[in-house]
Amino acid sequence: MNEKNNNAVTQNPPLGGGLGGVSGGAMTRAVRLYGKKDLRLEEFELPAITADEILAKVVCDSLCMSSYKAATQGPDHKRIPNDVDENPIIIGHEFAGEIIEVGENWQHKFKPGMKYSIQPAIYYEDGPVGVLSAPGYSYQYIGGDATYVIIPKDVLVQDCLLAYEGPGYYPASLAEPLSCVIGAMHANYHTTPGSYIHKMEIVDGGKIAILAGVGPMGLAAINYVIKRDDRKPSLCVVTDIDQTRLDRAAEIYPVELAKSKGIELVYLNTKGLENPVKTMRDMTGDYGYDDVFVFAPVAPVIEQGDALLAFDGCLNFFAGPSDPKLQAKMNFYNVHYAYTHIVGTSGGNTDDMKESLEIMAKGLDPAGLVTHIGGLNAVADATLHLPKIPGGKKLIYTHIEMPLTPIADFAELGRNKQVFAKLAELVAANKGLWSVEAEAYLMANADKIS
Repeated sequence: MNEKNNNAVTQNPPLGGGLGGVSGGAMTRAVRLYGKKDLRLEEFELPAITADEILAKVVCDSLCMSSYKAATQGPDHKRIPNDVDENPIIIGHEFAGEIIEVGENWQHKFKPGMKYSIQPAIYYEDGPVGVLSAPGYSYQYIGGDATYVIIPKDVLVQDCLLAYEGPGYYPASLAEPLSCVIGAMHANYHTTPGSYIHKMEIVDGGKIAILAGVGPMGLAAINYVIKRDDRKPSLCVVTDIDQTRLDRAAEIYPVELAKSKGIELVYLNTKGLENPVKTMRDMTGDYGYDDVFVFAPVAPVIEQGDALLAFDGCLNFFAGPSDPKLQAKMNFYNVHYAYTHIVGTSGGNTDDMKESLEIMAKGLDPAGLVTHIGGLNAVADATLHLPKIPGGKKLIYTHIEMPLTPIADFAELGRNKQVFAKLAELVAANKGLWSVEAEAYLMANADKIS
């Protein structure tokens, strides 16, 4: 359903009481949305949990452009309740933490001390209308930018509270963006000549182009393409017009690593090319690309992707546009005679999240996506200015107070503050990337949120 539905999204049980002997409410600090560009860091009491709810600690949350869109659109956003001015919601939906207390109806499945991640896309049917409510958009007591939250029944019955058994917490926080990439790869499809059967997934051994592909989500796609075991392309070309970002991507995910997995990985700056499409098609012997992923909501990039498609090629428009009237040209001659087609994905499902958490637990480290670290105090300003902040993912630790800080600045800041000096040492030992060791040190030694 496309229509907005604000029924069944207000998580507002009465204060105190609770069911089944569950204890009273806990204090939390959270960044709440009251309206367009109106974000406030506040402290308040959570109600006592019911038998169908769980009290949880949030450890970290990764800021997402989707939160920027929600914060700037306010109640005009499809997932934001109309009465947000009176019943503010907690923002943030890429978060991880630890379960504190479990309502009696869920004690068979969840235990205190378990680490968790959340699948926020909990779309479900409510009679004839689809409910678009989601943590980080629609609820008063659950969102990633908080110290403690109440996980509601909506999340539990949809099987969207997921256990995480890997090291640290930030990989689980980044499982949601990785699941979006996983979902996109799974959503691509190809046809079977002479039948109407669609074969889902990228072509195994085929050719992939990832356009505008060295932003945070593009990096996640490169990581997944290289690390997955069940299906690999023979050629993966990643483009952008920023050489610095391309160089950084190549440093994090080297072409030698991809080669060891049987993949020819090419980083290509298309800015100075007279004919980028010809250059890229020549790399395939003019065969084209079986799977093209567009990571920027820009018409010329979309049209470039269409021109790169091979016979039966699938273009995945991954980037979420803010312009509801965005249009681009498509070659319909090729649609008819070359069987080219297009899909769009805007998030992963629960199975994608489970796959993401599983490969994280097996060692896929998403640290290459993270470029900034901050505390809960940095969330409101960073969210509202997210498009103007360069770099990749901005990772927030909700129990500390710290300005949003580029990891690249740790060494310089360490001249005056020991915490940054030690963090610089830890990330230097990990090729300049965030790490589980750096996370543990930060949580133990940074200033606590006041």
